[in-house]
Amino acid sequence: MSFLLIDADDTLWENNIYFERAFDEFVDYLDHSTLTPTEVRAVLDEIEAANAKVHGYGSVQFGKNLLQVYKHLAERHILQADLKKVMSFAERILQQPIELMPGVEETLEYLAPRHDLTICTKGHIEEQKLKIDRSGIGKHFAHAEIVKEKTADAYRALVKARGFNPKQTWMIGNSPKSDINPALAAGLSAVYIPHPRTWSFEHAEIRDVPGRLLRVERFASLREHF
Repeated sequence: MSFLLIDADDTLWENNIYFERAFDEFVDYLDHSTLTPTEVRAVLDEIEAANAKVHGYGSVQFGKNLLQVYKHLAERHILQADLKKVMSFAERILQQPIELMPGVEETLEYLAPRHDLTICTKGHIEEQKLKIDRSGIGKHFAHAEIVKEKTADAYRALVKARGFNPKQTWMIGNSPKSDINPALAAGLSAVYIPHPRTWSFEHAEIRDVPGRLLRVERFASLREHF
């Protein structure tokens, strides 16, 4: 038996695509006369990088970040209705259906009787709990761990608290920055499942550790290795 820590957003279900759609709506509403969407995105990235250290992640914080961008870049008098409209772009993220990745349900049904499964995700606690509940797949997991940031220390703490053997523990996810590199640094093994729309903040060069890193193209491929 192995201990499998499985990321949620963009590994078990779609997530970042909804934030991208909200950003596209925001850019259209901002309608800046000179800045391109890429340049507006750069402003948002800078604000998100600063705020994440203090306020973390999630759709509510994303909305607040958009408000900061709007107040900074708007070329017209800002009305309360404008701010409400901007927040609505982020609020609609929570209203989106939970769209499981292909093969997730069947693969979890296969893995759950054979291994100890833990959802390991970061973000706003209540928001992530709501996603897990709405997904309908929480029944396959023995535990759900929601942390502010996925660091090597966070993985070590989780493994120790759950009584897992690090040599038998795998972190499975789409983010090199949050799922793969820190898990490897903590002495765990990792499975990288790339997602074409992974948030830019989660990009990083993977620090390969011979014998402890597996790369698969689909979640369903886990059945071939576990």
